Amino acid sequence: MLHAQQPVTTKQTTDTISKSKTDVKKAFPVIGKKNDTLFYVYTKIGAFTAKDRATYISDKIQGLDTNFFISDSLKTDTLANEIDLMYKGDVLVSISNQEATAQATTKEILALQFTQAIIKNLDYAGHALMPKSLILKIGLILLILVGVWLVLKLVGFIYKKMKWFIHQKKDKWFKSLSYNNYTFITPEQELKMALFLVEIIKWLLILIVVYVFFPLIFSVFEFTRGWSNYLFDLIFSSFGGIFKAIWNYLPNIIKIAAIIIVMKYFMRFVKYIFSEIQAEKLQISGFHADWAMPTFTIVRFLLYAFMFVLIFPLLPGSDSTIFKGVSVFIGILFSLGSSSAIANMVAGLVITYMRPFKIGDRVNLGNVSGNVIEKTMLVTRIKTIKNEEITIPNSSVLTGNTTNYSTYAQQDGLIINTSVTLGYDIPYKKVYQALIEAALRTDMIEKTPQPFVLQTSLEDFYVSYQLNAYTKQANKQAVIYSQLHQNIQDCCNELDIEILSPHYRAQRDGNMTTIPQEYLKDDYKSPGFNINIQKDKKED
Repeated sequence: MLHAQQPVTTKQTTDTISKSKTDVKKAFPVIGKKNDTLFYVYTKIGAFTAKDRATYISDKIQGLDTNFFISDSLKTDTLANEIDLMYKGDVLVSISNQEATAQATTKEILALQFTQAIIKNLDYAGHALMPKSLILKIGLILLILVGVWLVLKLVGFIYKKMKWFIHQKKDKWFKSLSYNNYTFITPEQELKMALFLVEIIKWLLILIVVYVFFPLIFSVFEFTRGWSNYLFDLIFSSFGGIFKAIWNYLPNIIKIAAIIIVMKYFMRFVKYIFSEIQAEKLQISGFHADWAMPTFTIVRFLLYAFMFVLIFPLLPGSDSTIFKGVSVFIGILFSLGSSSAIANMVAGLVITYMRPFKIGDRVNLGNVSGNVIEKTMLVTRIKTIKNEEITIPNSSVLTGNTTNYSTYAQQDGLIINTSVTLGYDIPYKKVYQALIEAALRTDMIEKTPQPFVLQTSLEDFYVSYQLNAYTKQANKQAVIYSQLHQNIQDCCNELDIEILSPHYRAQRDGNMTTIPQEYLKDDYKSPGFNINIQKDKKED
């Protein structure tokens, strides 16, 4: 890179100080392409001396690409105390009032002189690379055409080789993408997608080659060189801006990647801990094994939320007003439209740690009885004995009563019970015998502990007997009750017990007493009917 030459001593007349006095100033040349001097710099600006400014401006001008230089992009920006000479938004020269005074002119004239000098220098450097002879220009065009043809042939050759290579490796590379019994993408579809992607890449390369071809052709002749510069600038300025933005954003990308990687492995460690708790390899006092996965789900959500908080400031546009407005709008919609959902989620969380039931338990929730088949953060699903699936919101489960038939069924046994009402004329011991025998004949009724009978009430005309029996099959209560009722009927019929609830009138003459026979005296007989006939005396 070329730098400023040795200072040149010049004499300038300063009108603003005194027309009769002259002041000797040091001028530092600005060097352009081909080591030629474009103009001089006399004064400093801020911490930059005149020499520093000349060196900086020289480096800037020499760094411009003459092949893609567009003179229309060289513009001036007038400020209060200076004029900035800019190329594509980048400041090349700043012309202050002091600089204009030192060169005995105005800022505007000096800016125009600097602009013309820069354009002339860059145009000359660009033209110097092109041949002057028409024959050489035609030869250069032919060379460009041959080059484009060779590149297109190379693209076609690579495309055919890629297709052949993909077909050779299709059995190894392409497998069915499926989940359970559903296939999302077949190997044939994956092959078509790969070939389609290669086809797109081929045409993109062809478009790029053709797009570059025209600017190269236009750059050969002077009258079309402006078109060449325009076409090159159109694509390279756009892609240059994109690549520059990506390059400037690269530190944030590295930070985001580091946060994601650290959080990923930390999440695996946390999952491993809770998996050990679920498998009961790691035991924590007061923390049940079935709490492990629900707790891990909560911890995972909190970790993801924390990761999002760390990443959010690093996202492009996160500090923009529009981004903040959209975030607030989504938050309002979520808060207004999800109150019931949040209530169910909180209820689901509470139910998880209350442990009123688990998957497969036979429960009664309100007026719904069945087996628990699914328990989520929002709802609980019950399957009834009629194969009905009933969905109950967790908030309803939390506020209602829950009866779990399976909690103690395997350990102590579930006590099932049924009631029978019989008259006082049947000895209760005989009833006990019939009911217990009926329970012992029933499948899935435990022999030990033995079934037992309770007299739950003594009504006006009959006694209410309650048969209780143990079973460990809480999910088959309907079948057990049905068979038990059948056996009660059989056993009562075998012992001459008529299953009915008698009701009596107040006419006791001539009727047998309802006291069991074993409690009566041996000479007890049913009383006769008392009939009183009264004759009217007038009939005599």
